Amino acid sequence: MKLLVLDAGHCLNLALARLVHRRSDTELVIEPGLAVDAAHLRELAPDAVVIPPLSAPMEIEPAAVITHGEGVEACLTACRETDTPLVWCVSDQLYQDGFETPIDEHVIPAPRDESLRRLIAVGDSIRRSHPRHLIVRLGPLFALEGGHAWLSGVIDSLANGEEVRAAQDVIFCPTSADAVAMALVGMLHQLACGSNAWGAYHLAGTEPVSAYTFTSMVRTQLSTRLEGLGEHIELGEVKALKHHHDQPLRRVLNCRRVLEAFGVHQKPWRLEVGRLLDEWCQAHQATGGEDRASP
Repeated sequence: MKLLVLDAGHCLNLALARLVHRRSDTELVIEPGLAVDAAHLRELAPDAVVIPPLSAPMEIEPAAVITHGEGVEACLTACRETDTPLVWCVSDQLYQDGFETPIDEHVIPAPRDESLRRLIAVGDSIRRSHPRHLIVRLGPLFALEGGHAWLSGVIDSLANGEEVRAAQDVIFCPTSADAVAMALVGMLHQLACGSNAWGAYHLAGTEPVSAYTFTSMVRTQLSTRLEGLGEHIELGEVKALKHHHDQPLRRVLNCRRVLEAFGVHQKPWRLEVGRLLDEWCQAHQATGGEDRASP
Protein backbone atom coordinates (compact mmCIF):
# COMPACT_ATOMS: atom_id res chain seq x y z
CA MET A 1 0.00 0.00 0.00
CA LYS A 2 1.32 3.42 -0.98
CA LEU A 3 0.25 6.52 0.96
CA LEU A 4 0.79 10.11 -0.08
CA VAL A 5 1.13 12.09 3.15
CA LEU A 6 1.04 15.87 3.00
CA ASP A 7 2.49 18.57 5.27
CA ALA A 8 5.98 17.15 5.82
CA GLY A 9 7.38 17.66 9.31
CA HIS A 10 4.05 17.30 11.10
CA CYS A 11 4.36 15.10 14.20
CA LEU A 12 1.78 12.66 12.81
CA ASN A 13 3.73 12.30 9.57
CA LEU A 14 6.94 11.58 11.46
CA ALA A 15 5.05 8.96 13.48
CA LEU A 16 3.79 7.40 10.25
CA ALA A 17 7.33 7.34 8.88
CA ARG A 18 8.63 5.58 12.02
CA LEU A 19 5.86 3.02 11.81
CA VAL A 20 6.24 2.31 8.11
CA HIS A 21 10.00 1.90 8.56
CA ARG A 22 9.20 -1.17 10.68
CA ARG A 23 6.78 -2.63 8.13
CA SER A 24 7.21 -4.11 4.67
CA ASP A 25 3.63 -3.71 3.47
CA THR A 26 3.36 0.08 3.37
CA GLU A 27 5.17 2.82 1.46
CA LEU A 28 5.06 6.53 2.25
CA VAL A 29 5.54 9.49 -0.02
CA ILE A 30 5.68 12.63 2.15
CA GLU A 31 5.43 16.06 0.55
CA PRO A 32 5.41 19.60 1.95
CA GLY A 33 2.25 21.67 2.08
CA LEU A 34 -1.13 20.63 0.77
CA ALA A 35 -0.47 21.38 -2.89
CA VAL A 36 -1.46 18.35 -4.97
CA ASP A 37 -3.28 18.08 -8.28
CA ALA A 38 -4.85 15.30 -10.31
CA ALA A 39 -1.86 14.96 -12.63
CA HIS A 40 0.45 14.39 -9.67
CA LEU A 41 -1.91 11.81 -8.19
CA ARG A 42 -2.06 9.94 -11.50
CA GLU A 43 1.75 9.90 -11.60
CA LEU A 44 2.17 8.66 -8.01
CA ALA A 45 -0.93 6.43 -7.98
CA PRO A 46 -1.24 6.35 -4.17
CA ASP A 47 -3.80 4.16 -2.46
CA ALA A 48 -4.82 7.15 -0.33
CA VAL A 49 -3.93 10.78 0.41
CA VAL A 50 -3.47 11.57 4.11
CA ILE A 51 -3.79 15.11 5.48
CA PRO A 52 -2.64 15.53 9.13
CA PRO A 53 -4.66 17.74 11.46
CA LEU A 54 -4.38 21.47 11.83
CA SER A 55 -3.69 21.36 15.56
CA ALA A 56 -5.33 23.90 17.86
CA PRO A 57 -7.19 25.82 15.11
CA MET A 58 -8.87 27.97 17.80
CA GLU A 59 -5.48 29.30 18.89
CA ILE A 60 -3.98 30.38 15.55
CA GLU A 61 -4.70 33.13 13.07
CA PRO A 62 -8.03 32.69 11.23
CA ALA A 63 -6.22 33.24 7.93
CA ALA A 64 -4.11 30.12 8.57
CA VAL A 65 -7.26 28.08 9.26
CA ILE A 66 -8.88 29.30 6.04
CA THR A 67 -5.71 28.57 4.06
CA HIS A 68 -5.70 25.01 5.44
CA GLY A 69 -9.31 24.59 4.41
CA GLU A 70 -8.55 25.79 0.89
CA GLY A 71 -5.69 23.30 0.66
CA VAL A 72 -7.96 20.45 1.73
CA GLU A 73 -10.52 21.52 -0.88
CA ALA A 74 -7.86 21.42 -3.59
CA CYS A 75 -6.88 17.90 -2.45
CA LEU A 76 -10.53 16.87 -2.52
CA THR A 77 -10.86 18.06 -6.11
CA ALA A 78 -7.81 16.06 -7.17
CA CYS A 79 -8.94 12.97 -5.25
CA ARG A 80 -12.42 13.10 -6.78
CA GLU A 81 -11.00 13.44 -10.29
CA THR A 82 -8.71 10.43 -9.82
CA ASP A 83 -10.99 8.43 -7.48
CA THR A 84 -8.27 8.41 -4.81
CA PRO A 85 -9.35 7.86 -1.19
CA LEU A 86 -8.88 10.90 1.04
CA VAL A 87 -8.03 10.80 4.75
CA TRP A 88 -8.44 14.10 6.58
CA CYS A 89 -7.54 14.30 10.27
CA VAL A 90 -9.07 17.18 12.22
CA SER A 91 -8.79 18.62 15.71
CA ASP A 92 -11.38 18.08 18.42
CA GLN A 93 -11.39 21.88 18.78
CA LEU A 94 -13.94 21.97 15.97
CA TYR A 95 -16.35 21.11 18.80
CA GLN A 96 -15.75 24.64 20.03
CA ASP A 97 -18.20 24.66 22.93
CA GLY A 98 -17.79 21.02 23.87
CA PHE A 99 -20.50 18.69 25.21
CA GLU A 100 -21.43 17.50 28.68
CA THR A 101 -21.40 13.87 27.47
CA PRO A 102 -18.95 11.99 25.20
CA ILE A 103 -19.35 13.13 21.59
CA ASP A 104 -20.47 10.55 19.04
CA GLU A 105 -19.32 10.52 15.39
CA HIS A 106 -22.72 11.47 14.01
CA VAL A 107 -22.58 14.80 15.87
CA ILE A 108 -21.35 17.32 13.30
CA PRO A 109 -19.40 20.19 14.91
CA ALA A 110 -21.17 23.55 14.86
CA PRO A 111 -18.55 26.10 15.95
CA ARG A 112 -19.31 29.80 16.36
CA ASP A 113 -15.98 30.90 14.93
CA GLU A 114 -16.18 31.83 11.25
CA SER A 115 -12.87 30.25 10.25
CA LEU A 116 -13.79 26.99 12.01
CA ARG A 117 -17.12 26.98 10.20
CA ARG A 118 -15.11 27.14 6.99
CA LEU A 119 -13.52 23.78 7.91
CA ILE A 120 -16.95 22.32 8.66
CA ALA A 121 -18.06 23.30 5.18
CA VAL A 122 -15.05 21.47 3.74
CA GLY A 123 -15.99 18.37 5.72
CA ASP A 124 -19.57 18.59 4.45
CA SER A 125 -18.25 18.75 0.90
CA ILE A 126 -16.09 15.66 1.44
CA ARG A 127 -18.98 13.65 2.86
CA ARG A 128 -21.33 14.77 0.09
CA SER A 129 -19.10 14.33 -2.95
CA HIS A 130 -16.41 11.72 -2.23
CA PRO A 131 -17.67 8.39 -0.83
CA ARG A 132 -14.19 6.92 -0.24
CA HIS A 133 -13.09 9.19 2.58
CA LEU A 134 -12.07 9.06 6.22
CA ILE A 135 -12.59 12.10 8.42
CA VAL A 136 -10.79 11.29 11.67
CA ARG A 137 -11.39 13.64 14.59
CA LEU A 138 -8.51 13.49 17.07
CA GLY A 139 -7.90 14.53 20.63
CA PRO A 140 -4.87 16.82 21.19
CA LEU A 141 -1.82 15.13 19.66
CA PHE A 142 1.43 14.70 21.55
CA ALA A 143 4.84 13.46 20.45
CA LEU A 144 8.54 14.11 20.98
CA GLU A 145 9.27 15.60 17.58
CA GLY A 146 7.69 17.33 14.65
CA GLY A 147 5.26 20.16 14.17
CA HIS A 148 2.40 20.44 16.69
CA ALA A 149 4.09 17.84 18.93
CA TRP A 150 3.01 19.58 22.20
CA LEU A 151 4.78 17.18 24.57
CA SER A 152 8.23 18.13 23.29
CA GLY A 153 7.52 21.80 23.99
CA VAL A 154 6.27 21.04 27.49
CA ILE A 155 9.35 18.96 28.32
CA ASP A 156 11.78 21.51 26.91
CA SER A 157 10.15 24.38 28.82
CA LEU A 158 10.14 22.45 32.09
CA ALA A 159 13.75 21.30 31.63
CA ASN A 160 14.79 24.89 30.97
CA GLY A 161 13.15 26.07 34.19
CA GLU A 162 10.39 27.94 32.41
CA GLU A 163 6.83 28.27 33.69
CA VAL A 164 4.27 26.29 31.70
CA ARG A 165 0.70 27.56 31.69
CA ALA A 166 -2.16 25.16 31.08
CA ALA A 167 -5.93 25.38 31.31
CA GLN A 168 -7.49 23.75 34.35
CA ASP A 169 -11.05 23.85 33.06
CA VAL A 170 -10.74 22.41 29.54
CA ILE A 171 -11.18 18.64 29.56
CA PHE A 172 -10.07 16.44 26.65
CA CYS A 173 -8.39 13.15 25.80
CA PRO A 174 -4.71 13.55 24.80
CA THR A 175 -3.73 11.36 21.88
CA SER A 176 -0.34 9.88 21.01
CA ALA A 177 0.75 10.57 17.42
CA ASP A 178 2.27 7.07 17.36
CA ALA A 179 -1.09 5.53 18.33
CA VAL A 180 -2.88 7.51 15.62
CA ALA A 181 -0.33 6.44 13.00
CA MET A 182 -0.79 2.78 13.93
CA ALA A 183 -4.57 3.12 13.80
CA LEU A 184 -4.62 4.91 10.44
CA VAL A 185 -2.38 2.36 8.74
CA GLY A 186 -4.45 -0.50 10.14
CA MET A 187 -7.69 1.12 9.02
CA LEU A 188 -6.40 1.79 5.52
CA HIS A 189 -5.13 -1.76 5.10
CA GLN A 190 -8.56 -3.09 6.05
CA LEU A 191 -10.22 -0.73 3.58
CA ALA A 192 -7.76 -1.76 0.87
CA CYS A 193 -8.69 -5.39 1.53
CA GLY A 194 -12.35 -4.79 0.82
CA SER A 195 -13.85 -3.23 3.92
CA ASN A 196 -16.40 -0.57 3.06
CA ALA A 197 -16.28 1.25 6.38
CA TRP A 198 -15.58 4.71 5.00
CA GLY A 199 -16.87 7.73 6.92
CA ALA A 200 -16.18 9.77 10.06
CA TYR A 201 -14.46 8.38 13.16
CA HIS A 202 -13.20 9.58 16.50
CA LEU A 203 -9.80 8.59 17.86
CA ALA A 204 -8.41 9.73 21.20
CA GLY A 205 -6.56 8.48 24.23
CA THR A 206 -8.39 7.02 27.20
CA GLU A 207 -9.21 8.98 30.37
CA PRO A 208 -10.40 12.58 30.06
CA VAL A 209 -8.05 15.05 31.69
CA SER A 210 -7.43 18.78 31.86
CA ALA A 211 -4.44 20.36 30.17
CA TYR A 212 -3.19 21.40 33.63
CA THR A 213 -3.40 17.87 35.06
CA PHE A 214 -1.74 16.42 31.96
CA THR A 215 1.13 18.91 32.16
CA SER A 216 1.51 18.45 35.91
CA MET A 217 1.73 14.68 35.45
CA VAL A 218 4.42 15.16 32.79
CA ARG A 219 6.39 17.33 35.24
CA THR A 220 6.07 14.79 38.07
CA GLN A 221 7.12 11.83 35.94
CA LEU A 222 9.97 13.77 34.35
CA SER A 223 11.27 14.78 37.78
CA THR A 224 11.10 11.17 39.00
CA ARG A 225 12.99 9.86 35.98
CA LEU A 226 15.69 12.53 36.16
CA GLU A 227 16.24 11.86 39.86
CA GLY A 228 16.59 8.18 39.05
CA LEU A 229 19.35 9.09 36.61
CA GLY A 230 21.11 11.19 39.25
CA GLU A 231 20.20 14.39 37.42
CA HIS A 232 19.36 17.45 39.50
CA ILE A 233 17.48 19.87 37.26
CA GLU A 234 15.28 22.62 38.66
CA LEU A 235 12.18 22.06 36.57
CA GLY A 236 9.84 24.90 35.75
CA GLU A 237 6.48 25.17 37.48
CA VAL A 238 3.04 24.52 36.02
CA LYS A 239 0.51 27.33 36.39
CA ALA A 240 -3.22 26.66 36.17
CA LEU A 241 -5.33 28.92 33.98
CA LYS A 242 -9.11 29.27 34.02
CA HIS A 243 -11.05 30.21 30.92
CA HIS A 244 -14.54 29.00 31.86
CA HIS A 245 -15.72 30.27 35.22
CA ASP A 246 -19.09 28.52 35.37
CA GLN A 247 -18.16 24.92 34.49
CA PRO A 248 -15.34 23.09 32.66
CA LEU A 249 -15.53 22.77 28.89
CA ARG A 250 -15.46 19.10 27.92
CA ARG A 251 -14.31 17.73 24.55
CA VAL A 252 -14.40 13.99 25.13
CA LEU A 253 -14.62 11.94 21.95
CA ASN A 254 -16.58 8.69 21.97
CA CYS A 255 -14.36 6.26 20.06
CA ARG A 256 -16.70 3.28 20.03
CA ARG A 257 -17.32 3.29 16.27
CA VAL A 258 -13.64 2.91 15.31
CA LEU A 259 -13.49 -0.13 17.61
CA GLU A 260 -16.62 -1.67 16.12
CA ALA A 261 -15.64 -1.05 12.48
CA PHE A 262 -11.87 -1.68 12.60
CA GLY A 263 -11.05 -3.23 15.96
CA VAL A 264 -8.97 -0.17 16.90
CA HIS A 265 -8.65 0.21 20.67
CA GLN A 266 -7.90 3.51 22.35
CA LYS A 267 -4.46 3.67 23.94
CA PRO A 268 -4.06 5.02 27.48
CA TRP A 269 -2.32 8.36 27.15
CA ARG A 270 -0.55 7.86 30.50
CA LEU A 271 1.28 4.81 29.17
CA GLU A 272 2.18 6.59 25.95
CA VAL A 273 3.51 9.61 27.85
CA GLY A 274 5.55 7.32 30.11
CA ARG A 275 7.08 5.59 27.09
CA LEU A 276 7.99 8.89 25.45
CA LEU A 277 9.47 10.27 28.67
CA ASP A 278 11.65 7.15 28.89
CA GLU A 279 12.84 7.82 25.33
CA TRP A 280 13.55 11.48 26.12
CA CYS A 281 15.53 10.57 29.23
CA GLN A 282 17.57 7.99 27.33
CA ALA A 283 18.48 10.60 24.75
CA HIS A 284 19.17 13.14 27.50
CA GLN A 285 21.49 10.69 29.25
CA ALA A 286 23.23 9.82 25.99
CA THR A 287 24.14 13.48 25.49
CA GLY A 288 25.38 13.82 29.06
CA GLY A 289 22.53 16.17 29.90
CA GLU A 290 24.02 18.89 27.71
CA ASP A 291 21.31 18.86 25.06
CA ARG A 292 17.87 19.30 26.54
CA ALA A 293 16.09 19.52 23.24
CA SER A 294 13.69 16.81 22.15
CA PRO A 295 15.27 13.87 20.32
